[in-house]
Amino acid sequence: MIVIHHNPDCGTSRNVLAFIRAAGVEPVVIDYLFEGWTRPQLLALFAAADLTPREALRETRSPAQELGLLADGISDETILNAMLEHPILVNRPIVCSPKGVRLCRPSETVFDLLDHLPPGPLHKEDGQMVIDKTGARP
Repeated sequence: MIVIHHNPDCGTSRNVLAFIRAAGVEPVVIDYLFEGWTRPQLLALFAAADLTPREALRETRSPAQELGLLADGISDETILNAMLEHPILVNRPIVCSPKGVRLCRPSETVFDLLDHLPPGPLHKEDGQMVIDKTGARP
């Protein structure tokens, strides 16, 4: 089973979801902006992905700057509390599979979590090839 913490408005997240499906897997899709996060959930995801809250913080197109979270000395606890209040602050997509948990940025990172690569050719939404017609990653 594969789980993707997904934001449908994010191109990287849409690419990752498409790559998983192209590999023949229908993942559990969690729209975290709608569902929100729990403290135990975020702590478990970050531990499994070997991320700190600061490393998982989405800095662009989020309220991180306005909330003062980008300043030096802001604690992980403060960032985590802000993420619980503002789910958009968590960078995405986070994918969980039997092979591990990763923040899949760039989107091709998800290939390391799949049992097999999708058939090629495969392109991102912007047209960039990620798997060629022979099934190789360029």
